[in-house]
Amino acid sequence: MYDTIIIGAGMSGLAAGIRLAYYDRRVCILERHNTIGGLNSFYRLRGRDYDVGLHAVTNFTPKGEKKGPLARLLRQLRFRWDEFALAEQVGSTIAFPGVSLQFGNDFDLFRSEVHRQFPRQKDQFEKLISKIVDYDDLDQEIFDLSTRQVLTETIDDPLLIEMLLCPLMWYGNGREHDMDFGQFCIMFRSIFFEGFARPLAGVRLILKKLVRKFRGLGGELKLRSGVDKIHVQDGEAVSVVLESGEELLGRKVVSSAGWLETMRLCDDVSHVDSSQAGQLSFTESVSILDCPPRDLGVDRTIVFYNDSEKFHWQKPSGLSDVRTGVICSPNNFAYDPDDDAQAMTDGVVRITSLANHDSWSALSEQEYALEKLRCYDDVLESAVKFTPDFRGHIIDTDMFTPTTIRRYTGHDNGAVYGAPRKRLDGATHLKNLFICGTDQGFVGIIGAIVSGISVANQHLLRD
Repeated sequence: MYDTIIIGAGMSGLAAGIRLAYYDRRVCILERHNTIGGLNSFYRLRGRDYDVGLHAVTNFTPKGEKKGPLARLLRQLRFRWDEFALAEQVGSTIAFPGVSLQFGNDFDLFRSEVHRQFPRQKDQFEKLISKIVDYDDLDQEIFDLSTRQVLTETIDDPLLIEMLLCPLMWYGNGREHDMDFGQFCIMFRSIFFEGFARPLAGVRLILKKLVRKFRGLGGELKLRSGVDKIHVQDGEAVSVVLESGEELLGRKVVSSAGWLETMRLCDDVSHVDSSQAGQLSFTESVSILDCPPRDLGVDRTIVFYNDSEKFHWQKPSGLSDVRTGVICSPNNFAYDPDDDAQAMTDGVVRITSLANHDSWSALSEQEYALEKLRCYDDVLESAVKFTPDFRGHIIDTDMFTPTTIRRYTGHDNGAVYGAPRKRLDGATHLKNLFICGTDQGFVGIIGAIVSGISVANQHLLRD
């Protein structure tokens, strides 16, 4: 009998497990795949290491900072700041036709950029900042407000509204067209008030630290252990049945599989409304260069681009929508020059675009391979309008699509940010079953880790 069974060895599940293990709870984390991390994972191809999911760690704050999600998770999981080896971004950009806004890890830069490019919106922008500062993270009613409505009531310039929405939707919004105001505030704080950083070794460093800590505290991690169902009796989850047929008993169950996906596992739920699933999925192309990107003028850490004054955030009608995207170079962080791991000899450029899961999954194997090649070319053609053209220096490529995301996250439609409706408290219809991660409303590396911590503290350690 376990005190807690956790479904999914992503960031949130591992964090919840660590938190519980510190209090001598018997915890088992179940992972369907033979590797950890979910979407935020890594793989090796043709002798090179690739990150999946991670562009940058958001919510960065400097060493010694006592406030903010990063400081909180370090305290709660008992890590030292240096253990994550975070290097700050060099600098990022929001790029629309003829207008760009630069930002870094100092909010004053972004503020000055908005004031410079939109001088008539200075006072309105400061009013918006006040609303974001005053936002209560636990108020579900305010969380659910329309961001477009709040922005329209606060800011007069439609272009500034679209430019503010672009990076925040890209890095944490499961709704089409609009965004929950609570999610907007969370993402604004994490990107503009705090900022971006990355370990030189990528996401694998963070995952390995979490797993080592969990196992060191006596936690059990079972890979290749997919869950077939959650057995329910008298309003409680009483056991978890694996795809192998093995049944595990647990007093409490936490799932990072997603809200709909978790409900579908419960054998007391006769119907799950799949229309409530998220629709937004991505392709990501990875280009390996024969030189550092900055040698070609590609010197930004991240560029959020959009090719018109209107930002379109919706499921594409075809395979992909390359009108908007994210360009990221993991080379463009301020790594320690004395770091022995300075073995990032390859230049890397990653580009993310919106994609349609249904369209990709309907392709035959031969069609799929051909369309990946076509899509890769289309993505680069669009992206080089907003960054120096690096295509003549590509020596290797890879690309993943919504079908890959669906396989490794289990989310319906390969929805990167899960279902549009979030459950902030993590509670379900069963008194001892809880969710953590994306569908709780926490996104990104730091958000996912904080999600696991919050569920453990609020629901699993109060007995």
